[in-house]
Amino acid sequence: MRANPLRKFILAVLLFTLVCPAGELALLAQNKDKQPPPPPQQTPGYSISVTVPVVTVDVVVTDNDGNYLTGLKKENFRITEDGAVQSISNFAPSDAPITIVLLLEFSKLGYEIFSANAVNWAAAFLGNLKQSDWVALETFNMRPHVEVDFTHNGREVMQGLSQLYFPPFSESNLFDALSDVLDRIKDVKGKKSVLVLASGIDTFSKSNLDQTMKRIRETDATIFTVGVGSQLFMMAESSGGGGFGENLNFIQAENQMRTFAAITGGRAWFPRFDGEIPSIMQEIAVSLRNQYSLAYSPSNAALDGKYRKIKVELVAPDGGPLTVNNQKGKKVKFQVYARQGYTAPKSSVDAN
Repeated sequence: MRANPLRKFILAVLLFTLVCPAGELALLAQNKDKQPPPPPQQTPGYSISVTVPVVTVDVVVTDNDGNYLTGLKKENFRITEDGAVQSISNFAPSDAPITIVLLLEFSKLGYEIFSANAVNWAAAFLGNLKQSDWVALETFNMRPHVEVDFTHNGREVMQGLSQLYFPPFSESNLFDALSDVLDRIKDVKGKKSVLVLASGIDTFSKSNLDQTMKRIRETDATIFTVGVGSQLFMMAESSGGGGFGENLNFIQAENQMRTFAAITGGRAWFPRFDGEIPSIMQEIAVSLRNQYSLAYSPSNAALDGKYRKIKVELVAPDGGPLTVNNQKGKKVKFQVYARQGYTAPKSSVDAN
């Protein structure tokens, strides 16, 4: 005889009720459509994520006549950071391809003479590049604009220059443009540089001079500056034009350009004649091809985000000053070009 199905169901419910407490029955009823609760979590801990920085310094050494000192060895260099001698871990003459951004002032300032000089002189630089080199073109007036992204083809950049006819604005926001280009190339590996062709005048950038200097101190790019306004100011002086205020602005503009270059180990030029341009542009390219690349891990391991001063010196094998003689055996003076410091990274604290 078959059991009544209703009787079986009632017996099962009674049995389940006797086994499970009432509180658990209520909980099961509430969570019948939910996923099981996750396993209990341990109390959160904290770990410090430490990044050990490696500081790379590109160095150029010339004598007072502008001749490059080649054949130097690792032992000929001494690097100090905030006065403390550092141990150089990597050293090599840098023969890597050039990676450079041409940053041009393209505004109506200076009766458009500034922009005309910037365009023409940038074109003169292109003849010094090799097929393996990378070059990009960026202009600025009211705001920066990338005309040609990085390319091996100098003709693309020349074509970009040929399309720069009439500047649209009278503004020249140099500080914003410098910050923009340094942000764009901050993740580019290896040696990199920026050639600034500008008057040095800034009209009303969002960034002020102090903020721009801070940004320049953070970069590992070398900045070269060529003033495009010296011709106009020379003509104004010779004709009796230009008041004290204008002359002061021009002096300040040139000093800013010099400072931008010096901080990063670059150089600045302020040509007054077009005939100076070919040798200046060649000098920039040759300088980039005669860099020594040095690297060290700072002895100060604090990740404090502070700016640290770097000094690069030439020394003899015994640690004393290095003596350099010319072909006639006469002692010559030399100049070391290297960035003046860097900003240490900050530590990061991450929760597990």
